[in-house]
Amino acid sequence: MLPLLCALCCALPRASAEPGAGLRTWMRFARLPYPADKAFLYDTFPSGFAWAAGTAAYQVEGAWQKDGKGKSVWDTFTRGGARVLTGDVGSDSYHNVRADVRALSQLGVTHYRFSLSWPRIFPDGDAEGARNAKGVQYYRELLRELRTIGVQPVVTLYHWDLPDSLQRRYGGWNSSALVGLFARYADFCFRAFGDDVKLWITMDNPFVVAWHGYGTGVVAPGVKGDPDMPFRVGHNLLKAHAAAWHLYNERYRARQGGKVSIALASHWIKPSSTRLESHQACQCSLDFVLGWFARPLFVDGDYPPCMKRNLTHRLPSFTEEERAYVNGTADFFALSHGPSLSFQLINDSLRFGQTEDLDLRMLLYWVHAEYNNPPIFVVESGWFVSGNTKTKDAKHMYYLKRFIMETLKAIRFDQVNVIGYTAWSLLDGFEWYREYGIRRGLFYVDFNSEHLTREPKTSALFYSKLIEKNGFPGLPENRPALGVFPCDFAWGVAANSIQVETTPTQFIDPNVYVWNISDNGKLKKLEAAQVPVRRRRHCADYAAIRQQVSEIQAIHVSHFHFSLNWSSVVPTGQISEANNTLLSYYHCFVSELQRANITPVVTLWHHTGKLSSLPAPLEAKGGWQSEKTVQAFVDYARLCFQRLGAHVKLWITLNEPNEEGLCYAVGHQLLRAHALAWRVYDDEFRQSQNGKASLVLHMDWVEPAFSFSREDVAPANRVMDLRVGWFAEPIFGSGDYPPVMRSWLQQRNPIDLFNYHLPTFSAEDRQLVKGTYDFFAISHFTTSMVYDGVEDKYLYKDNLEVQMISDVTWIMSPRRNSPVVPWGLRKALNWVHSHYKGVPIYVMANGVQEDTGRFKDSLRVYYLYNYIDEALKVWCWAAVFANPTRQTSRYGAVEVPDGVL
Repeated sequence: MLPLLCALCCALPRASAEPGAGLRTWMRFARLPYPADKAFLYDTFPSGFAWAAGTAAYQVEGAWQKDGKGKSVWDTFTRGGARVLTGDVGSDSYHNVRADVRALSQLGVTHYRFSLSWPRIFPDGDAEGARNAKGVQYYRELLRELRTIGVQPVVTLYHWDLPDSLQRRYGGWNSSALVGLFARYADFCFRAFGDDVKLWITMDNPFVVAWHGYGTGVVAPGVKGDPDMPFRVGHNLLKAHAAAWHLYNERYRARQGGKVSIALASHWIKPSSTRLESHQACQCSLDFVLGWFARPLFVDGDYPPCMKRNLTHRLPSFTEEERAYVNGTADFFALSHGPSLSFQLINDSLRFGQTEDLDLRMLLYWVHAEYNNPPIFVVESGWFVSGNTKTKDAKHMYYLKRFIMETLKAIRFDQVNVIGYTAWSLLDGFEWYREYGIRRGLFYVDFNSEHLTREPKTSALFYSKLIEKNGFPGLPENRPALGVFPCDFAWGVAANSIQVETTPTQFIDPNVYVWNISDNGKLKKLEAAQVPVRRRRHCADYAAIRQQVSEIQAIHVSHFHFSLNWSSVVPTGQISEANNTLLSYYHCFVSELQRANITPVVTLWHHTGKLSSLPAPLEAKGGWQSEKTVQAFVDYARLCFQRLGAHVKLWITLNEPNEEGLCYAVGHQLLRAHALAWRVYDDEFRQSQNGKASLVLHMDWVEPAFSFSREDVAPANRVMDLRVGWFAEPIFGSGDYPPVMRSWLQQRNPIDLFNYHLPTFSAEDRQLVKGTYDFFAISHFTTSMVYDGVEDKYLYKDNLEVQMISDVTWIMSPRRNSPVVPWGLRKALNWVHSHYKGVPIYVMANGVQEDTGRFKDSLRVYYLYNYIDEALKVWCWAAVFANPTRQTSRYGAVEVPDGVL
């Protein structure tokens, strides 16, 4: 506790903040280097940083009528209107003190934030009235247990559960009488518990109490109808807090040595444009939510100018004496951030036409700038999962990771004085107006069990490990690689197709043209006129070829990968009716590449998803499910080998045939088509042309969502087997589908519904398919994670029975569900190496979609640099690509997808 108190003491007193200094926040962050500034930060927190978990009395205590407790406004509110469930039992913490303390001990936290139930201590609400001794004893027992395990309490006096008697008698916080009543209640708590408490929170989130308790009516006491009441309520809340602070300062601080603040919650908001007016609107949005209470306390004792301009007489005013009394009544900035407010309780009017966002780092910086660098204790932070989720709360865990990482960046990069972080909540409980529809606990509570048993969730395991390490210490694998690729390593670029323009240059065109200057200005060919051409046609005569080869040369690559268009080369599917003009153009293109010392890498068939790229007659007769299509592909491959093979030394039969959702029967035919084409090249052309052939498999990496749990290794392996092993194992392995894949699909569909039937290879086909490769080629773009739960039905893969998820700390690209995860490439390459040792590997496509709204392609630069760095790690650490001593290192390649040229 001593380091935290030292941090608080050293930061005070403060000079006056420059009014509105937070306005510079958006411009400052817009100037930071993108996307490097969004990258994950591996570092640790300062020594003595406070790690906490928190709860609120009404959410978890239960025992709503036991041992003399009085009613709260929530006890009344949950029994009115259309509301169904109550917090009568909650997590039953009243009867489970030791279980809750064990949970804290498991986490390893240094602090525990909990709230006192005002009506449990004073059933009538008035501290001058009867006191409930059993309620006081409950909190003393909790404090004693915390002392036993060395956890410091952070005690909130009021977390929304006002005694119902005060609401009925005075109209609640709408009456200034509550200022004195709250001060008397606070006085008792300081006196009764203060020797064990060094950090006090007077009240939680006064914005929600005022705006939604007495404005929209969304939360208790559910008052609505008077548009000015929220501002009167907020005024009284501020004065009540100030009264409690002064009382502690004058009577208890010297002896008890504690600190007092108020928990202020806020959303974050980003401007809809770069204009100053948008930034000012964002500032107004924060002022109406956070500044409403923070500015009087931390700046000048008065409301933000934006509120005063917009509300005029509706906003109560402070006298000079009241301003002096309220100002400075917070020993630290207690900040709440999370779903209690963000994207839940911020009305459209409070966004001022701007866009709400989740960015704790920017919010911390804004508080730092706006209020002159106060010590900040994040007293509530986290996210939620659905009420049906049990212990695998991946979404909550990764949002915790994100918010904690953003806090770390605020400390290390922005010099924000953050002294502690509180994960919310310790336990599942009653979630206010959302009842039990969501869960926010680190510990799962079985609400149907007799004793409401607690069980740690994956978020609890993550949080405990993080506390143990005091952050995210870097590992060797997180550092950049030191080394170089071999001199003959293959560097390339790729395009799905090339520009085809078969009109030759004007110097070999025998036609005569008239310039139609009086009409449309275009050239008009004279049909009856021609002139003799005195030289033979050359490949360099095609202007489109010259331009494309020149652009490729400018990148200084050694390889260029592109796809032929089968339906254009052989429109009818019959090679006797091939488009010889197009074949000649392709021949010219590859020969000009070779003349420029660029190795062509040619794909025969590029899978285009639902858009068919087969010749129309073949598509009409069953497509790939027809044996005729397989044979037609073999004939087409032979034709291409004959016409282009002299200049093409790397062939791809099929590009990314392992599309998710592709019928397994079609996949079976594609495997046979590849194998037959490869055999044709091996038998008829390899000796004379000395080339190589294989296929390209789409191979995004799949990681277990919970790295510390072995349970999710099996789902991740299952996804890899059914996505990559589906094609890889028959060709590079046993000649048959992966055993996991076959047993899984048989288990899923014994009666052959939903197209889960996996064909069987005959002995002849196994021999045909097995070994039909010269290298292993992959397309890799991104990484996802999986676990065997169900959280988001839109990302749940029913055929695999896995939930897909992304780590929200990853850099997101403009393409949906395609985050930038460089280490995924390293793991994908290692997967290939471990399954099929000694096979040379090509990365045939690797890149990212750039944001068209940005002038510079900085995301692409970042992506390529870091993905290539991960490939270099693999090369340096494991020599996965190929063993240079065997003279095959030229088959290691890192290539960029279309869009580069």
